[in-house]
Amino acid sequence: MNTNTSTQLEQFRLAVYHSFARRADAAMELLDALTGNQQARSVVELSLAPGFRRTYSSVYAAVGKCFTITKAEHRRRCEETLLRLIAARLARPQRRKFWLFGIDATSVSRIFAPTLPDRGYVHCANPIGGNKPITLGHQYSLLAYLPDKLPGVEPAWIVPLIWRRISTQESELAVGVAQVATLLADERLPFHNDLCVQVDDSRYSTSAFLHPVAQHANLVTIARLRGTRTLYRQAAPVAEDDRQAGHPKWYGEPFALHKPTTWGPPAQTVETTHTSRRGRTYTVQIQAWHDLLMRGTRKHAMHAHLFTLVRVRLLDAAGQPAFKRDLWLVVLGARRQELTLLEIQQAYAQRFDLEHFFRFGKQRLLLTGFQTPEIERETNWLQLVQLAYVQLYLARSLAEANPRPWERYLPSQPAAPATPSATQRAFAEIIRPIGTPAAAPKRRGIPPGRPKGAHPEPRPRYAVVKKTPPAAKKPPNQPQTG
Repeated sequence: MNTNTSTQLEQFRLAVYHSFARRADAAMELLDALTGNQQARSVVELSLAPGFRRTYSSVYAAVGKCFTITKAEHRRRCEETLLRLIAARLARPQRRKFWLFGIDATSVSRIFAPTLPDRGYVHCANPIGGNKPITLGHQYSLLAYLPDKLPGVEPAWIVPLIWRRISTQESELAVGVAQVATLLADERLPFHNDLCVQVDDSRYSTSAFLHPVAQHANLVTIARLRGTRTLYRQAAPVAEDDRQAGHPKWYGEPFALHKPTTWGPPAQTVETTHTSRRGRTYTVQIQAWHDLLMRGTRKHAMHAHLFTLVRVRLLDAAGQPAFKRDLWLVVLGARRQELTLLEIQQAYAQRFDLEHFFRFGKQRLLLTGFQTPEIERETNWLQLVQLAYVQLYLARSLAEANPRPWERYLPSQPAAPATPSATQRAFAEIIRPIGTPAAAPKRRGIPPGRPKGAHPEPRPRYAVVKKTPPAAKKPPNQPQTG
């Protein structure tokens, strides 16, 4: 066993134990049961884990009281505490010169929960074609650190840093902007003044998100663009004698992604190779156009932010495109010139590790399995899932290879760290020599329970919040004639 890694894991577990406000012993045992979960299909079944020495009622008491939240600032303070606790265990990147982060949102479906406040219509993937991909519930935004790795070799690990619920009165773009500000404003974090890069999906490639995050001097944003977007070159300079009355022109010739005749020759082109898991070799062609602009709004003046446009194509052995659509990326930030085209392409390719985390969290860590009528308890549970995954990340190098009978013939990669699933299977053996900081339970006697004849008031029911688009502005009244 790696002594340094084991010591780091033990110190992290002790720090997590002291971060719990109340019910720390029950919360710590619940966290270990969740981290090493193999059979539980619901949250209450975690009480059957060998390491959970308490009754099933302690599960709900631990979730409800591990983080005491009575006001909004208490939740923000809890987020900052967990952020500093986790960031202190991050190693500085060795294979690249920047810290890489990613932002994405996921939904927690609560269709049959009329007593849960602030439910809305949120996105949910639907495998049946033609059905609307929506559900009823809450939406959460995640900002995570993407550790450096060898592309296509190492497993899809991330480090979740900030969970935040997106209320029905907020947009995921505004919540993402606030998360980035929280991350970069804290001087105690190791990446406060270093070059940071964040990768985002196409929903974040609008002025409402790009304009606020562009204010951070040490941040470079890489976001995917839809193939129907139209960008603009800078307006040609006008001599003093030729200037006309009115506002100076900001935007020049259009650059329509769906019209190749408007592109012009790229300023830079790089090619490399990529080998898929099936052994097929492709040529990756990366092209760049510098100093472009996109339309903004009065509130978000995008004419002040130049960016680099990157086009990524995957070509097969015959030189034909492997995919129907190209990948378009906008690279925005004052220090964007410090990134090479290959670094930009590899950084965005790692964004899909967030999707692996959401899938693993929902299938193996019961991310959406906690049923409660209280928002505070639901958020507490997601933060416990966050801590459980970080424990797996810190223990990944301690997990010994133990393939299942049907996995023994798969190609092995002994130099690569274990996958999240393999680490979860070995977690009980990993922490056995480390021990737990939680104290053994003490029986307090039989509680009296609810008085005879008491009938609590039913919980209030809440209507589902449905967002409606803003009403179109009416044309001004025309003066009457005649």
